[in-house]
Amino acid sequence: MSRKVYVLLTDTGTVLGKMIKLYTKKPLNHASIVIDEQFNKVYSFGRRNPRNPFFAGFVEENVRGGLFRNADCAIYCITITEKQFQKMICKLRDMEDHKEEYRYNLIGLFAVMLNMEMTRKNAFFCSHFVAAILEESGIDIKSQKPLSLVTPHDIKESAPLELIYEGKLSAFITDSHRKYYKEFTPESVEVI
Repeated sequence: MSRKVYVLLTDTGTVLGKMIKLYTKKPLNHASIVIDEQFNKVYSFGRRNPRNPFFAGFVEENVRGGLFRNADCAIYCITITEKQFQKMICKLRDMEDHKEEYRYNLIGLFAVMLNMEMTRKNAFFCSHFVAAILEESGIDIKSQKPLSLVTPHDIKESAPLELIYEGKLSAFITDSHRKYYKEFTPESVEVI
């Protein structure tokens, strides 16, 4: 049995996002992993409190509001095996259960700009996290870089992903756009 999960790349327009965009010269600067067709289970490393960019770590993101309200996005689908899916669920569940032990790797983010590998225990930035989740689940992302240097664009270029939507995230999420993800529906997933 196969499953479908999604990689969501966004531009939320935050100050940090704009700084990242200046460096990468790419339109989308935040990466998340999505494990359900309704986009209710969206995980990344980012702000734990939308109003405080310095309080960040492992988060379950609400893509229906807040920073995502006016976000531009690209949504990619990847088909994985049941075994890979269960590995992903176990890793995400473990991170959720121990989220206080995880932190945002701001130093590592700046190390990317210097092309210096900077791996810190239980510390990630968004694209490092997504690349690590994919790799730990047994999905070869074929990156020529260490995971701690992977950008959102690198994930798009390296992983076996299929683009299913580009545009405003809010438009994709609305009922009128369900046609986009009804075609790509995974089996029901266990809630983390």
